[in-house]
Amino acid sequence: MKKTFKIQVENKHPDRVVEGIKHEVRKYIKREKGKKLPEDKDFWFFDCKFAKEDEEPKTIDFTEITKSIDEAAQAKCKTFYLEILARAEKRPEKEVVESEDEDTLKE
Repeated sequence: MKKTFKIQVENKHPDRVVEGIKHEVRKYIKREKGKKLPEDKDFWFFDCKFAKEDEEPKTIDFTEITKSIDEAAQAKCKTFYLEILARAEKRPEKEVVESEDEDTLKE
């Protein structure tokens, strides 16, 4: 999803517009997470970028999407740009380290 959203829409309260935008974003994320993963991958990772009005888009964390939308609304921006790209990833395997404490407890 690469889209420029308008916050200030004629005949609509900005709070309702912001809630509609958040709903659209959540719906997109849910749809992407529901897609079938490739065989060698085990989760969806999202690359996100955000920019207020005419700024240069900056990379943000996935968990900061709604926070960034709220900040743009509070700053009374007319528009903002949001980019969310899904990509399949493989979780790194956890390393199992045997500690010496377990061996000394058995003795």
